[in-house]
Amino acid sequence: MKKIILLAAVALGLGAMANAQTVQESKFFDNWSFTLKGGAVSPFQGHGYWKNARAIWGAEVRKQITPVFGLGVEGELTVNTSKSPNTFDHQYVGVFGTLNFNNLFAGYAGQPRLFEVEAVAGTGWLHSYYPTTIAKDGNSWATKLGLNFNFNLGENKAWTIALKPAILFNMNQGNLPVSDLGYSAQYNSNHAYVEMEAGVTYHFKNSNGTHSFVIAELRDDALIAALNAEINSLRDQLNACGADNAALQAKINALQAQLDECLARPAVVKEVVKGLDNVRYVFFNIGSAQIQALQQPNIEMVAEQLKNDSNATVEVKGYASPDGSLAFNQKLAQRRADAVKKELVNKYGIAANRVNAEGCGIGDVFAQKTWNRVAICTVK
Repeated sequence: MKKIILLAAVALGLGAMANAQTVQESKFFDNWSFTLKGGAVSPFQGHGYWKNARAIWGAEVRKQITPVFGLGVEGELTVNTSKSPNTFDHQYVGVFGTLNFNNLFAGYAGQPRLFEVEAVAGTGWLHSYYPTTIAKDGNSWATKLGLNFNFNLGENKAWTIALKPAILFNMNQGNLPVSDLGYSAQYNSNHAYVEMEAGVTYHFKNSNGTHSFVIAELRDDALIAALNAEINSLRDQLNACGADNAALQAKINALQAQLDECLARPAVVKEVVKGLDNVRYVFFNIGSAQIQALQQPNIEMVAEQLKNDSNATVEVKGYASPDGSLAFNQKLAQRRADAVKKELVNKYGIAANRVNAEGCGIGDVFAQKTWNRVAICTVK
């Protein structure tokens, strides 16, 4: 019987470990809980349950290894409610394992369900208190089998209220006196006790911010491969940019060297004198656009230059002095330019399309204001 139970526990434990792969890895101080419990205990056979029941209370400390499998330690004390002079009947201290059927068969939902069922199996030390007038206190090995009917409460499922029926076997009260304690180890219902307890459990807060396990985000190999490819592509682009930057920096250095060389050369000053061989001036009287005889030679020189160079043209710009209104002077400047053009065309036979006459309004060509009553002829 004992071998069957141990093999079943190992098999269920392996199944629990496989199921744990769906949750995030937890730290050592995660998923711990503390339980206070109490109820009644009575012999399994040969006695009426309620007639021979004793009060029992105890505490548990548990570490949930996976959503399926947990390990813990517990202590219980049976209170004597009969006329016996002893205050306590039994004391039990042991270790136990739990197996969550809901998570084992239906999978972990990311948070404890409202109602869950657990199997419990444990072993430990059982101490029996006897009146000194009857016998010495007894020590024996005990095993415990039971169920937990858990009601997980609250939004975060931090609290659990549970019904905890169990059978406690006194393993050293058989009929074959072969062990050091006086009896052979065996499961015997005549030396077993039924416990009916209720408990309140608090689940301590974990490093993940909850009071339970969190579902792990499974690895997506395709996404990882795509991200690696993108990273490698960006690295290639970065290397290419580095090469381009190096080439540009080399070009910058070469240009800087040329600039430094130019700046180091001595400055060359060249005097430039603008020639006036192609410019002639035709001056006018105040308010007049009539060409005087004294100005005729200047027009003639322009005509000769145009005749000597058949490709040349002349630009005639007329100006006026500031005397009078602006509107009058603008018209006067145009009339002066037109008068010179007319003279070149009619008297000297210059083609009209070779002469461009433009009135430029009040002039500031000369500092002497009266000199700005002029038409300036520029041969090009």
